[in-house]
Amino acid sequence: MTISASKIIVGMLLASAAFSVQAQSYDPQLWSGLHYRQVGPWRGGRVTTVTGIPSQPTTFYMGSTGGGVWKTTDAGHSWTNTSDGQIPVGSMGAVAVVESNPNIIYAGTGSSKIRSNVSIGRGIWKSVDGAKTWQFIGLRDVGQISTIRINPKNPDEVFVAATGNPFKYSADRGVYRTRDGGKTWKKILFVNETLGAADLEFQADDPNILYASMWHGIRRPWTITSGSTDGGLYKSTDGGDTWTKLGGGLPTGLFGRSNIGVSAAAPNRLYALIEAKPGAGLYHSEDYGKSWKLVNGEGRLTTRPFYYTTLGVDPTNADLVFVGNEGWFKSVDGGKSFTVKQTPHGDNHDVWINPNNSKVMVQANDGGANVSLDGGETWSVQSNQPTAEMYQVAVDNQFPYRIYGAQQDNTTVIIPSQPLGDGLTFRVGPGCETGPSIPKIDDPMVVFGGCKGQFSRVDLRTNMNELQYWIGSESLYGSNPKDLRYRFQRVAPLEVSPVEPMTIYYGSQYVHRSKDGGATWERISPDLTWNPPERQMASGDPITIDATGEEVYSTVYAIRESVLKPGVIWAGSNDGLVHVTQDGGKTWQNITPKGLPPGGRVQNIEPGVRDPGTAYVAIHRYLLGDFAPYLYRTDDYGKSWTLMTDGKNGIAADEPTRVVREDPVRPGLLFAGTEFGVYVSFDRGAKWQSFQIDLPAVPVTDMKLAHGDMIISTQGRGFYVLDNLGPVRELPAPADALATPRLFTPAVAVRIPASGDMGGPASEGPDYKLPGAQIDYVIPAGGAGAPVMLTIVDAAGQTVRSFSSEGPEPRASAGYRYRPTYRTKLAATPGQHRVVWDLRRASLAGAGPRAAAPVVPPGDYTVVMTAGSVTARQPLKVVADPRVLASGVTNADLVEQYQHNMRTLQLVADTNAAVARVKAAQAALKTSPDAAKQAALQPIADKLLTPPVRYSAPGLDTHVSYLHSQTDGFDGKISDDPKQRYTVLRKEIDGIVAQLDKVIGPAKMAAAPASATAGRGER
Repeated sequence: MTISASKIIVGMLLASAAFSVQAQSYDPQLWSGLHYRQVGPWRGGRVTTVTGIPSQPTTFYMGSTGGGVWKTTDAGHSWTNTSDGQIPVGSMGAVAVVESNPNIIYAGTGSSKIRSNVSIGRGIWKSVDGAKTWQFIGLRDVGQISTIRINPKNPDEVFVAATGNPFKYSADRGVYRTRDGGKTWKKILFVNETLGAADLEFQADDPNILYASMWHGIRRPWTITSGSTDGGLYKSTDGGDTWTKLGGGLPTGLFGRSNIGVSAAAPNRLYALIEAKPGAGLYHSEDYGKSWKLVNGEGRLTTRPFYYTTLGVDPTNADLVFVGNEGWFKSVDGGKSFTVKQTPHGDNHDVWINPNNSKVMVQANDGGANVSLDGGETWSVQSNQPTAEMYQVAVDNQFPYRIYGAQQDNTTVIIPSQPLGDGLTFRVGPGCETGPSIPKIDDPMVVFGGCKGQFSRVDLRTNMNELQYWIGSESLYGSNPKDLRYRFQRVAPLEVSPVEPMTIYYGSQYVHRSKDGGATWERISPDLTWNPPERQMASGDPITIDATGEEVYSTVYAIRESVLKPGVIWAGSNDGLVHVTQDGGKTWQNITPKGLPPGGRVQNIEPGVRDPGTAYVAIHRYLLGDFAPYLYRTDDYGKSWTLMTDGKNGIAADEPTRVVREDPVRPGLLFAGTEFGVYVSFDRGAKWQSFQIDLPAVPVTDMKLAHGDMIISTQGRGFYVLDNLGPVRELPAPADALATPRLFTPAVAVRIPASGDMGGPASEGPDYKLPGAQIDYVIPAGGAGAPVMLTIVDAAGQTVRSFSSEGPEPRASAGYRYRPTYRTKLAATPGQHRVVWDLRRASLAGAGPRAAAPVVPPGDYTVVMTAGSVTARQPLKVVADPRVLASGVTNADLVEQYQHNMRTLQLVADTNAAVARVKAAQAALKTSPDAAKQAALQPIADKLLTPPVRYSAPGLDTHVSYLHSQTDGFDGKISDDPKQRYTVLRKEIDGIVAQLDKVIGPAKMAAAPASATAGRGER
């Protein structure tokens, strides 16, 4: 059974959505209480730099290619991000630690392993407190940083190798040096604008002598260039002041990417892993680089050199050499022969070996970072690093809804937005690492998958019997695009029709359509690309062919169909064209925005949610070296376009845009994902503001607005969910937004069964939201300090729960997986705040902290906020979990269960009161003995009280608490047994009370206030 919570939310909010706002800024405090939840997958993504601390053999750092800098202090058993909120880019190229003072760390941004989806670097950062805080120290525009080397004798002298901007040539490429800890920098090796520095090493016995690898590497949308005749190895003997190009046996023709290896065990020996034509392979020198020999020319050592060229030499044994690329290779004879060794994941990028104990090492690959304490025989896991690079995101209409996407160099995944109760945090879907993966709109058990131009369909009920329905049946690998029948790009677009569940669109240079779920296909468009012939080539020049489909140019890259007007289909190509058809593909119009420079990638298209003639496009031109943001809007089927980004209206002039989405509830509200985060516009793109909140700096690859939430995919941190956009959708005009305290309309609250899986700590897995009702309010700056009160009232006008900002925070109960901790003290500080009501009513006086107050039944409630002199009211709807209803339970059953639980809670309170009276009477008899009263009291105590000795026969007090707990941990129909048992116990407790009245006199009743926090104790 499915639930469309978004429809309920939309209906509740439409009345408050029609705002006319001008291009004004909102105070970000208006959404400061929102939170991006990372929901997985909880497995590592691409890491291209690692390092360690010789004196701390269990401490290591890794720099991921989109997720920032991470640290482990327990040899990889757990990793903690150190850069979130401080370093404003996620792509890391190099991390280095000062050996003499490990609190000093340098982080160079921009991975130098330049895939087509690599994210740009923005300089170098320094920490002086063990990575707790970071400070920018320059080199913002040098592009990708491949290596950082710190003089072991002078920690203020640091050298940086910059490969440069991966998409254009510049004079910023080369080697840099600082001698004052990063306050000032000097470029000390520059050959020309095409050559960057791919590696840098000190001579093992003299840090005044350096070796540098200079490389011509650049990415274009249609090819990767690696190598030139002027590349090579350089040496300096004066601390980098002057450099000499090395020869003496090194390749003299085309020289590509290279990596240098040194070992303190033999300072005279150098290794160099070199891409070349002719002469690729592993070289070594025994005379400090004067002369060289090719030790091993096996092709497997130089596979995809622009991406790998990984070389490591044991610091205590110069004959022990590691080489990494798609495989991981080990040599014990100085590189003459290699054996294959295993790492947790393929595609190997970096290694650091502890000079004090070479058995200790950390290694990086496309699956994350892993530590070995036995020389690489065994490794730590990668399932503790939430650094996945996701290509796109889709969601379904289940409850809880699932999230679908593809992880770079891994599988497609299906992630629950909330725990499902089976302990699984994700499952593998159809397709492969490039995706997409999209569920059937009316049956999420059927999922469609893409894989580098291939298509498949799976019914998850059939145990992953993945049906392969390929189009063209041609392999992309090694192919020249001009020879392909269909030019499918590696990340070929897949669109499931929003109006016909079995209709699917797939993009090559044409739009293909299937109306039977992919079994048969028809071509419904002409070639919709620019297709310049000079850009149709097998990628990889001038040395190594690298035709994997990434660089197939002139393909359709985005396809979307209008949900408002079936047959309106928008298509964009990765060479810059936008087309539309209004008749289901019979005719197409080229509607490319005028003035748009040619050749860029139409990354994402968003059909309008209110008018079929409206569409938004996000165009990504950074592979052409153009980092400007390009977001366009049309309202007339592409006859005219408005550029919504001019570099001055909120999104920086050098911040590429990847995706834009139109809000389905509030007119004019747009969200955009860029290379570095998320933005919001309230006026159709006239002005943009950061909507980063607590999202790490990471490329945002895709975005969906569904179920009242924002769901995003990132290139380096997996999937995130921003729950309940209601507070943003309901904001008044900026001038009025902070005038008075405001209570927002709560989203529909779904009752999650108390016994359901609520998830664990976010540090150990997906960050799941607390079940219950999310209540949002905002306090203006002028209202700070005034008490805030929230009261929940049922349909009969009775108060069921209240929260206050007054007094201390109530003591939190233990946070079990099935009974998490809820904060109950309200914030009264300026800004937007969110409190989660666990849907339990306030407990009864005297029930005690261990007797849970019941969850309120489905129905209509009202939230009343009092803040100073302001009182506001908003409706709150509570609904049953659809999975519970699907099992046959009715709302009437839940009402009856609530009433029963309230009766048993009252019974607990009455029992506790009787217990207190008995114990008080017993205490009084100790000071004032009365044999007759003692004789009369004893049988009452024997029947009521459970002895304090463990496993004693239970008294009525235990029987009553046991009965109450019986029906509190699930949602369902109450059976006859607890009802009958209640009748029996009610009678017995009433009898006990009557006896007590006779023996010690009637109780003096003193009304105690109901606890606002009761009902959250242990089960």
